[in-house]
Amino acid sequence: MSTQTKLTFKEKIGYALGDTAANIAWRTIGPFLPIFYTDVFGLEAAVAATLIFVIRLGDGVTDLIMGNIADRTKSKYGKFRPWLLWTALPFGIALVLQFTTPDLSLTGKIIWAYATSIFYTLTYTANNVPYSALMGVMTSDVKERTELSSYRFFGAYFGGIIATIGVIALVDYLGQGDENIGYQYTMYVLAFILAGCSLITFYTTRERVPAIATNDIKEDYKDLIKNRAWLILLFIGFVFVTYNVIKQSATMYYFTHYVNDENNLFGSLTAWGGKNGLAGLYLLSLLIISMISTVFAPALTRKFGKARLFIISILFSAVTAGAMYWLDANEVGTIFTLGIISEFGAGLMPVLFFAMLGDAADYSEYKNGRRATGLIYSAGTFAMKFGGGMAGFMTLMILNWYNYNGDEAVVKTPEMLEGIKLNMSIVPAIFVLVGIVALLFYPLTSKKVKEVEIALDERRAERLS
Repeated sequence: MSTQTKLTFKEKIGYALGDTAANIAWRTIGPFLPIFYTDVFGLEAAVAATLIFVIRLGDGVTDLIMGNIADRTKSKYGKFRPWLLWTALPFGIALVLQFTTPDLSLTGKIIWAYATSIFYTLTYTANNVPYSALMGVMTSDVKERTELSSYRFFGAYFGGIIATIGVIALVDYLGQGDENIGYQYTMYVLAFILAGCSLITFYTTRERVPAIATNDIKEDYKDLIKNRAWLILLFIGFVFVTYNVIKQSATMYYFTHYVNDENNLFGSLTAWGGKNGLAGLYLLSLLIISMISTVFAPALTRKFGKARLFIISILFSAVTAGAMYWLDANEVGTIFTLGIISEFGAGLMPVLFFAMLGDAADYSEYKNGRRATGLIYSAGTFAMKFGGGMAGFMTLMILNWYNYNGDEAVVKTPEMLEGIKLNMSIVPAIFVLVGIVALLFYPLTSKKVKEVEIALDERRAERLS
C-alpha cells in the first residue's frame, strides 16, 4: 500500500484551520504586542525589546525538545494529532494573558510580562511543532505536500485577517476608551476561535506515513546536523520570519505616528478602526494578497522549483519594501501599492519553506533509514520564535536608538520618524537579502527530490507488502 495519498478537500481545509489557529495568536503578537507593551502596558522600548528577545531565544531550544517529544509520542490518535487536542484550551488562555494588564508596579508588570510570555511560547510550541510535523506524515506525495502547504498558509493568512479585524475593530469597541480592557476582552473572542480551529484540525486529519525512528536521541541530532538541506532551511526560516515580523511590527508605529491621510483617501473605510483604522486596512490588504499568493504557489513551484522561486520571491519582495523608505507621509496610495506588491513575494516564502522541510525529512530518511519528522519540522517553529524575537528586538531597539516615545502628547521629532521609516523599509529589506546567499547552496534540486520520493515509496511498499 502506497503512502502517496491524495488528500481530500475536507482534510486539506481541516489541516489549514490548524494554522488559522496559530496565526490568530501569531498575528496578534507580531504587529500588536510591541506597541501594546510600549503604548498601553507602559514599558520602555528597550525593556520590551530585551524581554521579547530573551523569551524567544530561550524558547527556540524548546522547539527542538518538543520535536523529540512529538516523535516519541504514542497514542491511539498518532504522534502529532493529539497535541492539537491537548493544547487547544491552554493556547487560548495564554493568548489572553499576554494582553492582560494587571494593576501592578512597574517591576511587577515586567515580571508579569516575562511569565505570560513564557507560558504563551510554551503552549505555542506544544501546539505548532506537532502541527507542522503532521503535514509530513499525512502523505508522502511531494506534490500533495506542496499543495497542502498552500492550503495551510491560505488558512494561516485567514487567521491573520481574523486577528487583525479582531484587534482593530474590537479593542476600541469593547474597551470603550480603555485600551487595557479592550485588548483583554478582544483576546477572549480570538482565543475562543483559536481553540475551535485547533480542535477541527484534530478531528479532520489522519497520520499515514509510518515513522522509522530510533530510541537514541543522539542519533536523531547527528542526522539533523549532517542534513545540509535542513541547516540551510533553518537559517532561511530565521531570515524570512525576521523580515516579515519587522514589517508587521513596524506597521502600527508607521501608520500611528508617521503616515498622514491628508486627503482622507480611504474615508469611512478606516473609521471602524478608530485611530488604528488605516493601519488595520493596510494589514488586511497584505493578508489578502498573501492569501492570493498561496493560490499561485503550486503552479509557480512547478515552473521554477522551490529554491529558485524562493530566491525570486526574496528579491521581488525586498526591493519593493526597501523603496518605501523614500515615500512621503501623505503618499498613502503609493504606500499601499508598494506594500501589497512586496507582500505577494513575502506570502510565498512560508509556503515554500514548510514544503521544503518535508523534502528535508524525506532526505534524512533516504540517507539514514530513520525519520525524525517532528524534530525536522521543529525548525519551523524555532525559526518563527527566534526570528520573531530578533525582529521584535531589532524593531524596538532601533526605535530606542532614535529616541522613540509612545506618549501621544509628545511631539514626534524627525529623529523618531526616521527610525520608524527605517523599520518599515530598509532594515527588513537588507536583512532578508542575506537569505539568497544561503539558498544558492541548497542541495535538494527538483530532480533530487523526485529521486528521493521514488526511492522512499518503493521502500515503504516493500515493508507494507
